[in-house]
Amino acid sequence: MSSPSYRQSVDRYSSPTSATSQHGQFPFPSPDWTAGRQGSTSSLRRGSVASSIGSIGGSLDTIGQPKGNAMTEIGQNAISTLLQPPMLRTGLNPHITPSTSHRPPTTRDIPPVTLANIPRVDNSVFKTYLAQIAPLVESFQRARLGSEKDPGRKHKGSSQEERVVDTLERKLSRDSLGAELPRRASSTSVLSPVEPSEGRRRSGAGSSRRAAATVAPLSTIPSVYFDGNFQLENPRTFDVVSERSEVVRSPYPSKDDGQGANGHPNGAPAPPRKALATNAILQEKLSWYMDTVEIHLISSISTASASFFAALGSLKDLQSEASDSVTKIKKLREDLAKLDQDMAQGGLEILSLQRRRENLRKLGQSMIQLRCIMDGATHCEELVDSGELELAIDRLDILERYVAGKLPSVQGEDLSWLTSNPAQHIYDLRSLKALEGFTNGVNLLRDRVGKGFEARFLETLLADLRQHVFTVPNKETLRGWAFASQRSRGGHGRSQSGFPAYMKTDDKFREDLQSILHGLNRSRHTGPAAIAFREAVMREMKSLIRQHLPSSSDDDAESLASASTRNSRALSQQEKSVILARNLRALDPESAEDLLVKTYTAVGEVLRRLGVQVKVLLDVTTGMFVPPPKSDVSSPPRSPSIPSIEKTIVPGRHRADSSSVQEEISQSLDMSSLLGQAVDVALTHVTKVLKARSEQTVRLPMEFFLRYFTLNRLFTDECEAVSGRSGASLKSVVNMQIKEFVTLFGESERQKLQQVLDADRWDAKDVGEAESAALSRILESMTSDPPTWTKIADLWADPESKEDDEQGAEGETNGVKETEKARSAVIDEDKYILVASTIHLLRTVERFCIILTIIPPMSNEISTSLLDYLKLFNSRSCQLILGAGAIGTAGLKNILTKHLALASQSLSFVIALVPYLREFIRRRPSTSPGTLAEFDKVKRLVQDHQSSIDEKFVDIMALRCSSHISAMKKLDFDAEKETQRNVSPYMETLTKETSTLQRVLARHLPDGNVKMIMLPVFTNYKEQWGKAFADATVTTAPGKARLLRDAELFDTRLSKIDGSGDIGAYVKDIVHKKKVQEKPAPAPTAEGDDDAETPKDVAPEPEEKQSDS
Repeated sequence: MSSPSYRQSVDRYSSPTSATSQHGQFPFPSPDWTAGRQGSTSSLRRGSVASSIGSIGGSLDTIGQPKGNAMTEIGQNAISTLLQPPMLRTGLNPHITPSTSHRPPTTRDIPPVTLANIPRVDNSVFKTYLAQIAPLVESFQRARLGSEKDPGRKHKGSSQEERVVDTLERKLSRDSLGAELPRRASSTSVLSPVEPSEGRRRSGAGSSRRAAATVAPLSTIPSVYFDGNFQLENPRTFDVVSERSEVVRSPYPSKDDGQGANGHPNGAPAPPRKALATNAILQEKLSWYMDTVEIHLISSISTASASFFAALGSLKDLQSEASDSVTKIKKLREDLAKLDQDMAQGGLEILSLQRRRENLRKLGQSMIQLRCIMDGATHCEELVDSGELELAIDRLDILERYVAGKLPSVQGEDLSWLTSNPAQHIYDLRSLKALEGFTNGVNLLRDRVGKGFEARFLETLLADLRQHVFTVPNKETLRGWAFASQRSRGGHGRSQSGFPAYMKTDDKFREDLQSILHGLNRSRHTGPAAIAFREAVMREMKSLIRQHLPSSSDDDAESLASASTRNSRALSQQEKSVILARNLRALDPESAEDLLVKTYTAVGEVLRRLGVQVKVLLDVTTGMFVPPPKSDVSSPPRSPSIPSIEKTIVPGRHRADSSSVQEEISQSLDMSSLLGQAVDVALTHVTKVLKARSEQTVRLPMEFFLRYFTLNRLFTDECEAVSGRSGASLKSVVNMQIKEFVTLFGESERQKLQQVLDADRWDAKDVGEAESAALSRILESMTSDPPTWTKIADLWADPESKEDDEQGAEGETNGVKETEKARSAVIDEDKYILVASTIHLLRTVERFCIILTIIPPMSNEISTSLLDYLKLFNSRSCQLILGAGAIGTAGLKNILTKHLALASQSLSFVIALVPYLREFIRRRPSTSPGTLAEFDKVKRLVQDHQSSIDEKFVDIMALRCSSHISAMKKLDFDAEKETQRNVSPYMETLTKETSTLQRVLARHLPDGNVKMIMLPVFTNYKEQWGKAFADATVTTAPGKARLLRDAELFDTRLSKIDGSGDIGAYVKDIVHKKKVQEKPAPAPTAEGDDDAETPKDVAPEPEEKQSDS
């Protein structure tokens, strides 16, 4: 059933142009070209198949077969021949009868083969390619024909392996034309047609030339064949191996064949899949792959054959030697067995008996040792019960070493309490079941010893703390705090002589600590003892604070009935707290201060001493190498040889123990942590006490409150210096109390000032030495704080009571007689006559300055209160003098010129004092700029008030002047009665009032102020009286003379006053310029003389006039 296409391919291969055609068609992989060249490819397959068959069957002598036979046999591989029985298909007579049960397949069973349409391609398309490949093909064919003409030459003098290789090479060279080109077309090989021909030409030169022949590498074989999981039944693997060939081709065309112009939806021709049965190229590739693997396998075997046979020979030698060794070992074993049976068994029995006897001896000694251990443990327990801790811990160590079998044998060592025979050999019995509880028992005894040393440790340290607190005076502690605070703030405090008391330690204290620490270390109780000491310190801090507090019971305040009721039940903690708070609030200032001083100094000294104790402990543990000699003579002395023996046996043990003890103490007694915790406990309890007395504290007298603040400040500074804890809770409570105190103090002082102002009669008071000293201190505070102010808060000094001194000074000042000249206050060489209220203001201002000096952080609050105080003085004095309020409050009849002058003088004093206060405030770092500006505002307010008083003087004299001018206008100077008079009464009164005003002002005010007041008065006089005299009507010479006498009196009286100027001459000139008629003046009568001597209209003095008249 050969198809026409197949026959056509065979005929084409036989034609002369077949070689050229297949070479020309190879490099153009059009879809239909593969089907068209199946015949030509199939014609070359025979040689490869023969090679494969020869390789499998073992016969490689196929060189002499003619090429034509291999090519003509391809026709027997038609499908029709495969359908015949096996024997008939070969053309030979069968040796057996064919089975009748075998049915040949019918046409229904065999699917029809669809033949591909072979396109007709013009030969001119391949001209370019043929021109390039033709020289290579011709050279290749010449080389192949040359090698086939003398095939036997290459086999001379070669081995069987070389002949096999040559055969395969010739086979590959002969099939290269038919196999290489299809492999190149399918893109599965990298060999070129030139390489086989060149290798073929070189192969005839002998073995050296054959070695240089190019062999296809294994990389030319697809990697799928080398896959360890290669399974042909896998569809993907099969698809790769078969190059996507169809196993069975459908006889019917696909429905999609007609899609598109060329059978594809997008217009491109769809490449047909080859039939597996007719895919000759795939068969050639598989054959080529097998040949390539075979060549590499032969090469590997030939390479490894020499070493393989050498190894095989060595293996045979080793086997023979092993056989000899086995024979010798067998004989040796027989000899050893004979010796074992004759000699070793008896020796072993003897050794076993000896070992048994030795074990019995050791057992007996161990029993004796066990009895000694039990007796020794009982003895150590008795020592612990009797309190002989050092001896107990020594013997516990010896007992432990005795149990471990390490008891040293030293002459002079008393071991009678443990064993009667110290030289007896001992064993390690720690693993003995009978002594399983021994370790626990020894640990219990050691723990009891540690508890005993812990009690001594706490007793020694706490007793030292209590003794130190008891022996150090409180004032000494406070003085040391003050000096330390001054140094920390950059001051120059007087240094203390010698070391502080808390740094002094004696040798006995250090020796006791060293002995106790050594015992704690040996009893392994250092850490628990240190923790117990920390807890004891916290309890001691609470006890120090409680022992100075008042009682938490109120037996004195309750009746017998209530006492019996209370005794019937115990007070609860809340009830005790309420009673304690009530008793704290009932304390007077001295008792409260004494309570705080004792509490603070005790806590501070405990903290300082505690830090020294921790340092001493660390110092003692650093130098603790051997235990000190025991001081207790009541107990037996310890053996001095045991530590030295231990040191000899274990080098560096004591140094390591010292280091471990120091580490345990430093960890358990961390100084910063211990002191910080103690400070926290103290501050917590002290803060509760301060809160309970807050209401009483803010109402303390100034001196006590300043001492209270200083005490708390020094205490918090000390706590911070010792532990680094700032005491924020305590500071916040004290700061709140300071703010409230400043507020209450300012209100109280303002009330006192108002009372003093209301009661002041505005008389000049003597400025005594106390007031002058206070003023000097205020003026000094402009550049530095007076020492007197800072000493007020010295806690080691008794508080000074200044209220009695102030009352006494005020009584003395008020007792100055009017006839005696009062002393003035002096500021910058300016003298100021002060009244009682101004002196009181001076004392209060100093008190404000003292508070600000002691409590600088509150400068803004204190300055605000001081400004309010000055404003109150200014406003209230204005109400009392300019507003005439003093008439009703102080019982004055009138506000006289003296009162106005003294008020102006007081205001001048305040104005002069404000700049000093401003600079004093400015020196405080916490002062805000707004506060300083307020002082300038207060100064301007007082200056305005003073200007108002000066204007009041001018207004009063202007009113008096107007009144006298009105009286002048009523007179007829030309009348005979007036011409007989010497001067007018209004002129007498005016000049007298003006002189009195000038005299009063000169007595109470500086000359400059007097001139400033009198100058406006005289200016007003000049204006008003000049106009009055100019307007006066005189027509006669006597009338003009009468008017001239008034002008001369005006000039004579006022010219004596400084600042009057030429006012008198000015008035006289006005009178002289008046024109009158010349008539003789009549003779004066007796009546006229009487009128001239006694003027009737005399005005009262200015002192008797009110300021608002």
